[in-house]
Amino acid sequence: MIEPLLKLELFVMTFLSFNAIHSQTNKSYADSIRVKYSIPELSYAVVKSDIILEIAATGFHSMNLPDRATINDRFHIGSNTKAMTAFIIAKYVEAGKLSWDTNFFDIFPKWEKFANKEYMNITLRQLLTHRAGVQPFQGEDTDPIFPKFEGNNEKRNKEFSKFLLTLNPVTPDEGTSFVYSNAGYQLATLMLEKVSHKSWEQLVKEVYNDKLDIHVEFSWPENQKRKDTWGHLFDGKTYTPVPSDSDYKIDLMQASGDINLTLPDYIKFIQLNLKGFSGESNYLKADTYKYIHNASIDYAIGWFNILENERHYFTHSGTDGTYYSLVTIDRERNIAYICFTNSFSDDTQMGVRMLMRKLEESWNDK
Repeated sequence: MIEPLLKLELFVMTFLSFNAIHSQTNKSYADSIRVKYSIPELSYAVVKSDIILEIAATGFHSMNLPDRATINDRFHIGSNTKAMTAFIIAKYVEAGKLSWDTNFFDIFPKWEKFANKEYMNITLRQLLTHRAGVQPFQGEDTDPIFPKFEGNNEKRNKEFSKFLLTLNPVTPDEGTSFVYSNAGYQLATLMLEKVSHKSWEQLVKEVYNDKLDIHVEFSWPENQKRKDTWGHLFDGKTYTPVPSDSDYKIDLMQASGDINLTLPDYIKFIQLNLKGFSGESNYLKADTYKYIHNASIDYAIGWFNILENERHYFTHSGTDGTYYSLVTIDRERNIAYICFTNSFSDDTQMGVRMLMRKLEESWNDK
């Protein structure tokens, strides 16, 4: 008869052996996808709330450099910043400094006089779920032209926000419930800054870097003073590596999409969410996590909330045109799949989707 302790040791050894083989197979597949779709660097992870099931980095920092990928490389995560901004806001809601139904003009009453009257009832929740009718500002040719705002970041952000509120609102297309808006997150962040008496940058450093040991930086990863990833612009035919000191600014909507961090640090953030789903309060209360992800169908607060093939997912992607990130959480199984790349194109997206499908299939019944 096998002793209980020996049974446990055999189970652990079997699991570790299986996991090593399983992970190596997936890494080989990931690298083949990377090569096929000309992605310079592709990193990914599969995680549960208390364990990293697998994590790997493949490829190179730049298509023009021999520097090989490492797990600790930094990636710009684009609009996956939104969930991290909403996370900070949620703490202030828990503290009673804001509520999800706080009206924007309760925080900025003097702004009513010049704002479009159709915005008079917009709330924090509507801004964060893209249901306030704010113009999208997604870097498209159809974006409204806005004047050049002078002064420091704080002054320019306020002037841009005032300008947003003079524009005509947008309405969802038939069959949809929201209009995705980077600018809406700028207005929500302005509410946060007003009640906290701190800038978004200060809050990000305070919450993530200081309290949660998640080492966040802004804009593109620094690749001129240290070895790290280069984003790659695609012109329809070829990729061009972009140095971090290039003239790149999205500071007027920084809170909607301008964070960079490593995959292991992003995993820490995702695992906080996974623990919250399981009923564990941590930085936020468990009920707050449930609200953030389920505040509305289609798009909740910082997360798409979707039902696909009879399975419930929370997901989001992000890109600034040079990097691409995708995270998907299988709610029923409480498992997350994460992919980071340093390029963006239709091929990049195709390659990431194929890898995600492979990872989900691999871990579906494990």
